[in-house]
Amino acid sequence: MEIWELTTREQIRDTLARYTWLGDAGRLEELAETFSADGVLEIRDLKTLRGRSEIVAFLSDVGRNIADSADVKPIVRHSLANVLFTDVTPEQAEVVSYFTLVTHIGLDHAGRCRDTLVPDGHGWLIKHRRVSNDWAAHNSIIGRQPGGR
Repeated sequence: MEIWELTTREQIRDTLARYTWLGDAGRLEELAETFSADGVLEIRDLKTLRGRSEIVAFLSDVGRNIADSADVKPIVRHSLANVLFTDVTPEQAEVVSYFTLVTHIGLDHAGRCRDTLVPDGHGWLIKHRRVSNDWAAHNSIIGRQPGGR
């Protein structure tokens, strides 16, 4: 493996980590900056979101639903695991990973992400993220939204 690819992989890991940390903190405008300007967030069985403003609007609604459903201080903590690079070139990278989400109810839901990332000159941004929720707790706060599983 060449140095450019090692650097690329670390920059991509940083982008993925920033996405989860910023989302968990509710810093959605900054989270949207982990996407390219025309980035897509596709959540299985839900609307496909195109562009940063649609992503922020949707995630803002999710955040309100979490706050409205909690009788305690709500928490959201994503864990991303088993990040696998399936294709890496200087122009684009394909990455798959598993995620779990813990909220104030405990383990809320789990699934997979399939990401396409592109360089932006300073790092790598998400061009297309496909999220598949594979399981949700019976009392899930997020994973059992209308149209979800």
